[in-house]
Amino acid sequence: MTPFDEMHGDSPDGIRALYGKVKLWLEQTPPETLAARRAQAELFFRRIGITFAVYGEADAAERLIPFDIIPRIISRSEWGLLERGLKQRVQTLNAFLSDIYGSQECLKAGILPPELIFSNPQYRLEMAGMPAPHGVWVHIAGVDIVRTGERAFHVLEDNARTPSGVSYMLENREVMMRLAPELFASHHVAPVETYTDALLATLRSVAPRGAEGEPTLVLLTPGRYNSAFYEHSFLADKLGIELVEGSDLFVRDDRVYMRTTDGPQRVDVIYRRLDDDFIDPLVFNPDSMLGVAGLMSAYAAGNVTLANAVGTGVSDDKAVYSYMPDLVRFYTGDEPILQNVETWRCREAPALSYVLDHLPELVVKEVGGSGGYGMLIGPTASKAEIAEFRTKLIHAPEQFIAQPTLALSTCPTFVEQGVAPRHVDLRPFVLTGADAVRITPGGLSRVALREGSLVVNSSQGGGTKDTWVLDD
Repeated sequence: MTPFDEMHGDSPDGIRALYGKVKLWLEQTPPETLAARRAQAELFFRRIGITFAVYGEADAAERLIPFDIIPRIISRSEWGLLERGLKQRVQTLNAFLSDIYGSQECLKAGILPPELIFSNPQYRLEMAGMPAPHGVWVHIAGVDIVRTGERAFHVLEDNARTPSGVSYMLENREVMMRLAPELFASHHVAPVETYTDALLATLRSVAPRGAEGEPTLVLLTPGRYNSAFYEHSFLADKLGIELVEGSDLFVRDDRVYMRTTDGPQRVDVIYRRLDDDFIDPLVFNPDSMLGVAGLMSAYAAGNVTLANAVGTGVSDDKAVYSYMPDLVRFYTGDEPILQNVETWRCREAPALSYVLDHLPELVVKEVGGSGGYGMLIGPTASKAEIAEFRTKLIHAPEQFIAQPTLALSTCPTFVEQGVAPRHVDLRPFVLTGADAVRITPGGLSRVALREGSLVVNSSQGGGTKDTWVLDD
């Protein structure tokens, strides 16, 4: 299947109007200039410390995500479709989480099997019967979108636990404005720098009802050895809130306090970038040195808000994902605006039989996997890799789903050989508060830099692009 070319459309000799000025810019800019600007971007990222780690690799601490100088462009009408679909999607996620930790109507109605929830390691029984403040479970969502045609957008996966990558969206824009001001000035590009204001407003809106005066917000990080620590410190700085570790907080009388030089200060909202298992050693992992003892007690008492709520990871499960169209209909009464990718649940015998017969054609993923790990891309896999996955599927089919190998859309990308099409996806960030749903126009576009590769994850060699939503 030929992928949709976002610059040329269905005709290799044509050009979509959106990319007309980009095409002219590329024709007028020598390759050595593009290479120099790419090197400047790398120097900029290295100087300000934009790095990420891949656990288990010796050079993990200093890895940069490659930045591509050619922006990805989305029209306002295309973005309008995405925005409506994203709001519907996240509305459903919040309703689903409220339900499975509450009355469990979706299970009673047979929308999805109970064992899919209760056997899920991310389902936190401790949250059962415990409503989220203001009814919001997923305050920050990162929904991964792939494009396969002119108006064909699909959700690839939901990220409702601790979605990352927004710092790259913001820094990519700043770098683009510095390195290609002439291109930027020739377009009406919707701003992304309002994201932190929107996030601040969202977090303030979900402060406990008993909070006095201006709520105190903090960002809780596992610490500087975490792979996303740069983003934690970046966001805390942009939000104007304290970046704290677990040892900076304590609980007294079911209230959370931050240690300061002026004495204890009550904390109302915690934007946590710490996994459930480590957040409170009295409730979850007793060996955790990263969390805050008694935090869940303060949460149960309604004295602190956690963004995102504990237990949201169950909706990140790729088997749960496969039921999202049905869940959208169940909770909203409407048809899904954004469709799922066709998915075979290997836990079901007919699906498993089909997948085993078609492994060389399919993409197989672990239901709890992320970062491009634990997956098989059949068309590019070796016979040995296919045989290995066949054994895994037979041994534990409930741990896997399978999907067709999508022809992800391509965007022009500056690589060693020059400008060439490379596959991309998009992670928009959806903010849900007590007062509004806010979506910054654009998001993080990730690009597979290797020719023919469909894996865009940074941990697998992918890069990023600035994403432009063009205002009319």
